[in-house]
Amino acid sequence: MANDAVLIAVGDELLSGTGKEANCAWLATRLTSLGWKVLSIQIVPDSEEVLSQILGSWLGKTDIIVISGGLGPTHDDRTREALSRLLESPLVRRDDHYERILSRYEGDIKIVLQESAKKQAMVPACAEALYNPQGSALGIRAEKKGTRLYAFPGVPWEFQSLAERELLSDLTPSGKLQRVIRVVGWPESRLKTKIEPVLEDETLSVSILPSPNCVALSFFGFPEAVEEALRKVKDLLPEDILPEGADSLAEAVFMEALKRKTRIGLAESCSGGLVGAALTEIPGVSEVFAGSAVCYGNEAKISLLGVSPATLEEHGAVSEECAREMAEGALRIFKVPFSLAVTGIAGPGGARPGKPVGTVCFALCSPEGLSTWTRKFHGDRAGVRRWTVAFGLEKLWRELRGT
Repeated sequence: MANDAVLIAVGDELLSGTGKEANCAWLATRLTSLGWKVLSIQIVPDSEEVLSQILGSWLGKTDIIVISGGLGPTHDDRTREALSRLLESPLVRRDDHYERILSRYEGDIKIVLQESAKKQAMVPACAEALYNPQGSALGIRAEKKGTRLYAFPGVPWEFQSLAERELLSDLTPSGKLQRVIRVVGWPESRLKTKIEPVLEDETLSVSILPSPNCVALSFFGFPEAVEEALRKVKDLLPEDILPEGADSLAEAVFMEALKRKTRIGLAESCSGGLVGAALTEIPGVSEVFAGSAVCYGNEAKISLLGVSPATLEEHGAVSEECAREMAEGALRIFKVPFSLAVTGIAGPGGARPGKPVGTVCFALCSPEGLSTWTRKFHGDRAGVRRWTVAFGLEKLWRELRGT
């Protein structure tokens, strides 16, 4: 064994889809950044028997096991009991640690938490109680067969606080590292063929993670091998890799516009403001983003963006001619050097002869001129809109770079 981890999320709500697992995903990212290998992420029900069996199956096979959830005060919180069974150690009250938690509270909430001590202060006798600075349930640390076990509350901020304090601060980097680069405009299958020489290095673990119009390549291994792989990919795809520090196309657009000291305006129809929403996820984007005119109906396109009624009559709203006039309108409204317009049919209805669902037209204005494109995207309404955002941002990023 060498720096391996298993992560387990506990909760019937996670299995039913009522809740979404995020703690293990967050911790996996942090562990990987330290060069640790996550062998498995599992979701299990609120069952003492099932959890103890799964924990037992990993003992001696991994360095650490981290459990998220099941430490609350209610009847269905069974992680303590599962650990007690696994460790063959009875539960005991750790009032010394729990009093420290109670000291943070007063009034009615303190009375409630004092009652909760009947369960939340209980820890297997052979284990260590961990003070929770963000909540009221104690964490637990134990060891068996050379595997360290950690149990943290499932509330995200409590989980992260305890993980940082009691786990991550004590871990030794393995000497390996993970680096991720993002490639734009390549389908996953073609990209795999393009970078085949890089994939031949058996010392590297390479993951190919596709999303609309952007594929993340994750390299995990020793620094020299990872850096050599990155160099090879950059040589193979010199114009298609997002800049370092950009985790999305929107961030790449922001960084490039900031570098050029320029500003951007948008005109959106079928995307309904999603391109602007992607940009405004970024702190400080107001330095480069002037705004988006969301003009869904033809009347709005005419009155706000100045699209000609004759253009709509002759070519329709889903046309490069309409997109062109929308982009020109955005330049005029926002008084910016760059503008992007999108108009299309997201579905499920709205198809026209020669214009099936998924047809989207784009126009981009810049100091160098005006360009238009028409694309046919596949998928449901949400998928078409995601691809619309991604394609539009790619074209904007490339124009800002001058490529």
